[in-house]
Formats: sequence, structure tokens, C-alpha cells
Amino acid sequence: MGMSVTISAAAADDQDAAEQILKLQYLCYQSEAELYGDYSIEPLTQTLDSLKGELAAGTVLVARLGDEVVASVRGTVDADGTARIGKLVVHPRMQRHGLGGRLLDAIERRLGAEGGAKCFQLFTGHRSEQNLQLYRKHGYAAVASRRVNERLTQLTLAKEADAAAFVASA
Repeated sequence: MGMSVTISAAAADDQDAAEQILKLQYLCYQSEAELYGDYSIEPLTQTLDSLKGELAAGTVLVARLGDEVVASVRGTVDADGTARIGKLVVHPRMQRHGLGGRLLDAIERRLGAEGGAKCFQLFTGHRSEQNLQLYRKHGYAAVASRRVNERLTQLTLAKEADAAAFVASA
């Protein structure tokens, strides 16, 4: 591939990154919408202003290939130390090369070491097998499920933060 992918935080005032993240999110969630027969899911209807709010309020990491955002993930830590990770997206041409795992590791390090997270939570649909495989590979286990409608059961997965891993990687 010639260029290497770099992972960094997206700045709250980076208009270009926000626009690229939103376009990437729209592209990547098409398959989820098709899988569950629901094109009204929030990642497909989110506005640029809403995304900018997420950039300002939480941690957003992007993976870039040159100037192009090819992957992204978001996270926040609440008052009780639970880090909520969401909207992990990787451009279809970049999938199956470990980039999603690298981003997941990076957001865990950032939210754990700098954010004080005690545990991590994320969610996905019950039919999203590639997502489930990635999350299980990274130590997540299902802790809850919620039937959203006749086509979708949302699974919540979680794992405890491992303080030793944060110290070793810092």
C-alpha cells in the first residue's frame, strides 16, 4: 500500500475531519441498515452539527491514509467510570486488515489511561457477525440484550479495563 495508516484524535474544530467521518459513517452503515431492513438508523440520519457535538463532547479517533479518513471510533467515559464506545467504522476497502482492532485498542488506551475508565461497553446488532467476532477477539462478552423490533436485537458487550495494559503501553 505505499502509505501507512496513522491514528490520531480528531479535533473538535476540524471541519474537514467531521465531514469525512460523516461520509464514511454513512457508507459503512449501509450494510447494517440492509442487514436489519432499517435505513432510519441514527448513523445514517445523523447531522453534521450533531457529529460536531460528539467531537466536542467526547473522544473521537480517526485513522488516516494520507489526508483521507479511512476509519473512526468514538467514546465517552461517564461519572461511574464506564467507557461507552461507539460508531467504529472502517472503509470497506480497508476492512480485514486489522484496522478496526487497532482503533479499538487505541480508544481503550485513551479512555482508560486518560479518561479513567474502569470498564468498556459497546453494542451491536445480533446479526452483525463481523462486529461480534472483532469484539470477542478483543475480550468483550455479551452482558445484555434488548429486542428493538422484530428484526433487531441489540447486544451490549463489555469488558473490564486492564490497568496493567495501559501502563505497559503508555
